[in-house]
Amino acid sequence: MNSRIVAFGGGHGLAAMLSALRDVSSEITAVVTVADNGGSSGQLRSEFGVMPPGDLRMALSALCSDDEWGSSWAQALQHRFESTGPLNGHALGNLLLTALWNLNEDPVVGLDKVGELLRIVGRVLPMAAVPIEIEATLKPLLPGQPERVIRGQVEVAEAAGEVVSVRLIPDSPPVLPEVLHAIKKADWITLGPGSWYSSVLPHLLVPEIRTALANSNAKIVVFLNLDARSSKDEASALSPEVQIEFLKSHAPEVKIDYLVADNSIKTTGLEAIANKYSAQLILSDLAHHPGSDQHDRFKVLSTLKKLIG
Repeated sequence: MNSRIVAFGGGHGLAAMLSALRDVSSEITAVVTVADNGGSSGQLRSEFGVMPPGDLRMALSALCSDDEWGSSWAQALQHRFESTGPLNGHALGNLLLTALWNLNEDPVVGLDKVGELLRIVGRVLPMAAVPIEIEATLKPLLPGQPERVIRGQVEVAEAAGEVVSVRLIPDSPPVLPEVLHAIKKADWITLGPGSWYSSVLPHLLVPEIRTALANSNAKIVVFLNLDARSSKDEASALSPEVQIEFLKSHAPEVKIDYLVADNSIKTTGLEAIANKYSAQLILSDLAHHPGSDQHDRFKVLSTLKKLIG
C-alpha cells in the first residue's frame, strides 16, 4: 500500500525532494510557499494579483509522469523566453498558470488542470489561499544600530546578518481545505530542504497548518540543507543546530520524528539537538558530489526508501 506523503517547501529544494518521493509513493501532496516576489513570479504577481507561480510550476514539473508525454510537457513548462521585450525571463508554465487563474478564481482548478496535462504523480497545492509576504527582523550589523526589518522573500533569503524572527503578512492567511485534509490523512510529512527562512519555515508560521501538524499522527521528517558555508547570505551558513532551534522557537508544538542530514555535517551539536527534541538523527551521503550544495535525487531516494519503505 502507498504511503500518503505531504511534502512542504518551495523552489529547487522541494523540486529535488518531489523528484525522489515520486518513486516512493503515488499519493504525494506538495504544499508550496506562495511568497515569491522576484523575477517572473514577482512580475506576474504584481501585475495580475495572482499567486506567484514559479515554485508551484517547479513542483508540478518535478511530479510529471515518467514518460515522453510528461517529460516533454514539463520541459515546455520550464522553458524561459529570451528576448529584449516584456516576455524576457518569463517561464511558459508561469504564464499558463496565470491564464488559468484569470479564467477561474479557484487556484486549485488551474493547478489540477496543469497536473492533468503533465499526468503528475500526486497533487500540488499552495500553502495559503492568498499570496503572502515574508518579513524578518535582523540583528544590527554594528553595535548601537537599531534592528533591521526586511520584507520580501527574495530580500529575506539574501539578507546579510542574523535573523531574529520571521513573520507572515497577513499573519493568519486562509488555508485551503485540501491542504488540511492532506495533512490529516498523511502517513509521512517532509519539511525541506530549501531556503530555511523563505521556503521551509513559512509553512510553520501559518496558524492552521501549524495546528494541523501538531495534531497529525504522521511521522515528520526534516531534511537539513547541505553545508552552505560558501553561500552569499549568512542565514544559509548558520549551523544546522541553530536552524532547528529557530524552527522550534517559532513552532514549539510541532514534533520532529526524524532529522536527515548529509554525513558531512555531523557534529556533536547536531546529535545533541536531535536528542533534545526526541528526534532520530539519520546521516547519509546526500550531496550530488563532495562540496556540492545540491541534493542528489538518487541518494535522497535511497534514504527515503530505507526510511519510508
